[in-house]
Amino acid sequence: MVQNIKLSLKYSTIEEKDIMKYADEVAEIHEELHKKSDDPNEFLGWLNLPKDYDKKEVEKIKKAAKKIQSDSEILLVIGIGGSYLGARAVIEALTNNFYNYLPKEQRKTPQILYVGNNLNPEYVNDLINLIGNRDLSINVISKSGTTTEPAIAFRIFRELLENKYGLKEAQKRIYVTTDSKKGALKQIAETENYTTFVIPDNIGGRYSVLTAVGLLPIATAGINIDELLEGAKFAQGKYLDRNLKYNDCYKYAVMRNILYKQYKNIEILVSYEPKLHYFIEWWKQLFAESEGKEEKGIYPTGAEFTTDLHSLGQYIQEGRRNLFETVLYVQEAMSDITIRQDEDNLDELNYLVGKGLSYVNKKAMQGTIEAHLEGEVPNIVLSIEKLDAYNLGHLIYFFELACAVSGKILGVNPFNQPGVEKYKTNMFRLLGKPEYVEANNKKEDKKQEKKVSKRQPKNKEGTKTKNKKYIIK
Repeated sequence: MVQNIKLSLKYSTIEEKDIMKYADEVAEIHEELHKKSDDPNEFLGWLNLPKDYDKKEVEKIKKAAKKIQSDSEILLVIGIGGSYLGARAVIEALTNNFYNYLPKEQRKTPQILYVGNNLNPEYVNDLINLIGNRDLSINVISKSGTTTEPAIAFRIFRELLENKYGLKEAQKRIYVTTDSKKGALKQIAETENYTTFVIPDNIGGRYSVLTAVGLLPIATAGINIDELLEGAKFAQGKYLDRNLKYNDCYKYAVMRNILYKQYKNIEILVSYEPKLHYFIEWWKQLFAESEGKEEKGIYPTGAEFTTDLHSLGQYIQEGRRNLFETVLYVQEAMSDITIRQDEDNLDELNYLVGKGLSYVNKKAMQGTIEAHLEGEVPNIVLSIEKLDAYNLGHLIYFFELACAVSGKILGVNPFNQPGVEKYKTNMFRLLGKPEYVEANNKKEDKKQEKKVSKRQPKNKEGTKTKNKKYIIK
């Protein structure tokens, strides 16, 4: 097992001395985070989670995963945002590229499918058709149970499950991950006697992948969650060093902010591993919701190379110079293919004979980094030894902690997401949800009162008359 994520400054355009200017500030942030880590009113439960996680809960997760594996061909994960992205990121990173397309006998564990992350009817109908008559279990994940997308999906698929198996058997196939004490989903789970798992009060959705939120689907997919947690535990210990000089996690947070001050306000997380597609999606949510506030923040996006070099590559090379890249470099391929001799050599590839495809991929990465740096796009390179549960657990914790520190340097609260609620308020009003319609009507009434007040005639003392209808005598 590798014990380091290596951070390279070589292509970043940043010098060590510039990073060290933040040493005192980072030390203060470190103290603040760890001082508040046990405060139930702060969203810092993830900070000590790898060491202090609920062992009984994890054993319960493993038991439930084995049951799902034994009686279901599909596990349907219902959730949105942090309620599914972390699980999907880990599952797709650590399983076969075509995991969900493999025949049952080759897969050995259930297909993991996802719903409740959009409101598209065709998507839901296609999913129902795909499930067909195959045995199914559901893991619905929501703190409140009233988030529109997963709540609608749960209503639809809960009915499907009850019609298929009957009420009692359906109850045994529904697993609820929600608040420990309150919320609509908690109430439903208690009424129906569903198996439940807890979303800790002091951990926000985008930081929750190492809780039951992520661990139940991950374990069901056959991934060793003990190794995942062990990798995160190692990272927790490693990044306890408040000294910026020896803490690559904090250095990454600082480097982002240095580049941001140089008007590099778009960060592209780059991977040369197709399996990391949803890891990039998880990372995007982590940083976007944490830092995008008060008209501040780096815009986080992603690219998969070499694929996107043939679409986004031109812009990255020669477009606006407000970009920088963070490259995830996986050093060891889990398998390889050697390029063989072809006598005709019409494709002119014989110069590569005897070399592995992984070697070619690495040289493509090196050539791209050099080209982009020449095009004034700084590159931060993060290297991990290989793509396994231990290293991925380490990487998850690395980014969670770096995100928290980066947000603090930026001067925002990295643990809330007030802007997410705005679209919900408008949607609920437009859908006719009673309390939102009533609130909007009151708001409009106040607007009208203000308009009428401005038009009212003044009395002799110069003050406005009370708002009454004019009566013509």
